[in-house]
Amino acid sequence: MTEAALAWAREHLKRLAPCGDDEMDLGEAALALAVMEQPAIDLDGLRRHIAVLIRDVGEEARRQPDSVAGRVDSLHAILCRRFGYRGDRETYDDLRNARLPDVIERRRGLPVALGLLFLTVGRAQGWPMAGLAFPGHFLIRLDGPDGRIILDPFHEAETPDAADLLRLLRATQGEAASLRPEHYRAVPDRAILLRLQTNLKMRLISTGAVERAVGILDAMLLFAPDIVDLWRESALLNGHLGNLTAALAAANHALTLAPDATSRLALTALIQQLRARLN
Repeated sequence: MTEAALAWAREHLKRLAPCGDDEMDLGEAALALAVMEQPAIDLDGLRRHIAVLIRDVGEEARRQPDSVAGRVDSLHAILCRRFGYRGDRETYDDLRNARLPDVIERRRGLPVALGLLFLTVGRAQGWPMAGLAFPGHFLIRLDGPDGRIILDPFHEAETPDAADLLRLLRATQGEAASLRPEHYRAVPDRAILLRLQTNLKMRLISTGAVERAVGILDAMLLFAPDIVDLWRESALLNGHLGNLTAALAAANHALTLAPDATSRLALTALIQQLRARLN
């Protein structure tokens, strides 16, 4: 069963690679990523739970006025009040906060993991929603027939105003930071998945679990094989572990994607270092 699940996950992630910046089923993609790390997870049970969330939000929305506020209220009523989803303020850096199966089990997680669930459920209603390029804290833009609103999945679907957003920004970027138009820019779904996995990867590296971090990176490369920095990081981490053949292959592939002479020079130097160690 686990081999079949792994084969499905690999193929699903590979099929996402040509999608580029197109919208995708974030929930299913996050489950595929989770299978790559934990092949024995209960995929059917997790899918059933997401389906219940989608159904219940739809039923709640039909009782609400079809407005942007009504849509936010429907998400809040089901995900936050009925099922208890919220941000994990107490153990923010817990690895489980970045894994969708654990987020579903514990009903808490990181902003981007919770946001991914909100996006999956809301889009299933046909609502236009997108993650935002807000630094340091994942936020969602939700459109309705009467306007547009920003919601915070970490803080129980609160709808921050400009003053709240400035406080959020300065909490991570410093007191000199100011709101700029690019902070409200929608990000591609692939960037959301990369942000989710980067959170997990960095937490693993910080605890010394570099081999597991390489596994996360390998899964990222299945759906984002055109990102040179991922191949470069794969070369560095595999080199750190002594996996020199894999490191050299990753560095050589990164070289084919390098965008400029400076990058090519740095990668050529890395390749020479790895070859010297291999010999």
